[in-house]
Amino acid sequence: MKLKPLDDRVVVEIKEDAAEKNIGGIIIPDTAKEKPQIGEIIAVGTDEELVKLVKVGDKILYSKYGGDEFDLEGKKVKIIGRSDILAVIE
Repeated sequence: MKLKPLDDRVVVEIKEDAAEKNIGGIIIPDTAKEKPQIGEIIAVGTDEELVKLVKVGDKILYSKYGGDEFDLEGKKVKIIGRSDILAVIE
């Protein structure tokens, strides 16, 4: 399935940290862990200003509670608006 976001939205693949540090043998349940705020853009909307700022493949830092998360072909993705994009990571 292919997504094409509308207007000033982007589709971001959420990057999970592969290496978890478990200090002192304490196991932290998934519900208590902080959600990642870094992702890779896999689709960009139709807004002309947005297209000038970001492109597919850019890694971004986004707002903690912004956007809507869902599964797409086994990957965790999030659709977020332009106002929730905080920075492009270079």
